[in-house]
Amino acid sequence: MERRKDRNRRVLKEGESQRKDGTYDYRWRSHDGRRHSIYAKTLEELREREAAILRDKSDGIRTDANNTSLNDIFDLWVDLKKGLKDNTFVNYQYMYNQFVYPDIGTMRITKLKRSDIRRFYNKLADERGLKISTIDNVHTVLHQVLDLAVEDNYLRGNPSDHALKELKQARNFDTERRRALTMEEEQLFMKFLSKNGPYHHWKPIFAVMLGTGMRVGEVTGLRWQDIDLEGKMISVNHTLVYYDHASGGCSFNINTPKTKAGCREIPMSDQVKEAFLEEKEFQELVGVKCQVTIDGFTDFIFVNRFGKTHNQGTLNKALRRIIRDCNQQILDDPKRGDDPLLLPHFSCHSLRHTFTTRLCEAGVNVKFIQDVLGHADIGTTLNIYADATRDMKKKEFESFMDYMGMGKKETDKQDTSGDV
Repeated sequence: MERRKDRNRRVLKEGESQRKDGTYDYRWRSHDGRRHSIYAKTLEELREREAAILRDKSDGIRTDANNTSLNDIFDLWVDLKKGLKDNTFVNYQYMYNQFVYPDIGTMRITKLKRSDIRRFYNKLADERGLKISTIDNVHTVLHQVLDLAVEDNYLRGNPSDHALKELKQARNFDTERRRALTMEEEQLFMKFLSKNGPYHHWKPIFAVMLGTGMRVGEVTGLRWQDIDLEGKMISVNHTLVYYDHASGGCSFNINTPKTKAGCREIPMSDQVKEAFLEEKEFQELVGVKCQVTIDGFTDFIFVNRFGKTHNQGTLNKALRRIIRDCNQQILDDPKRGDDPLLLPHFSCHSLRHTFTTRLCEAGVNVKFIQDVLGHADIGTTLNIYADATRDMKKKEFESFMDYMGMGKKETDKQDTSGDV
């Protein structure tokens, strides 16, 4: 049987043919029996693309994915993903839909390269001004989606592997870490809230956060039945989650902690007990009581003037106003001096970090700190402990150097006086 040839009398391989306009095509069947074809202007170009297809087939890579986009794989991931907490899953979808879906999500999965991922992360940092923590969240879901593409043989490897690490190294993001309030800043913050002013009603909830290290959702979801004022213990057995996503609107839900370590009991200090009693007295004075039931939970301790629960957004907005007005009050004081102590910008989570730092500074056992904070991984606790003790050593050394400097001056004075 004579083999087919092109107009230049070159023998064509199986599946190859030359079209009437002189271009070439190659046709094959994928594993599901469907027919596919590719086109090229020259036979050389066709055979380069043909070789790539044959290599994919040999490696088990799907050859029918030319029209499959990254977004198509994401939709498949959403259908298949199981075992995540509801709030975590909703947050993953939000991150993808907000940042990936309208951008590289439209790219064909077979065309996605490592450089595309790096370019995308740089764009999020430069053009959209996202913090590394947000890009980290985007990476978490994107990496899982691309893992599924590898598992289903759309890709040989995950092009997002190590991409976030490289971004952090290139931009020196690894040096960023949450900053705890110093002891002086913490005292200034609480002193300002203790004054009878527009922010006094915020004192109890922030005092509890500073005195327990509880997460925002754990504090806002705390009920009166979860605390034992006589035994001075707090039971953490659930968390209040607030959804504020464009697609799903705003809503509250009750979730169990992410890990078993999240369910715990926290000792109540005298200051924390006083904060609970102060909140109770305030609500009785102004006639406020809990007016909401969320997933069967009610009688929440910390509520606003309408009897509804707080969320992280409202608490952080309150902190921004408190920081602004506290600092302005200090700057307006004619007796403030040239270098007054001011509050830095911080968030609710900084209060948890501050509590942890105070424990480390006091030399509390690391295992106890892990249990109180509800860390499933001791490594998380050790990282914070290392940061806190590093800062302590630095301050101690600076104090030592100041002392030695003063000692030298005193010695110089004595030597001079002796010469006279």
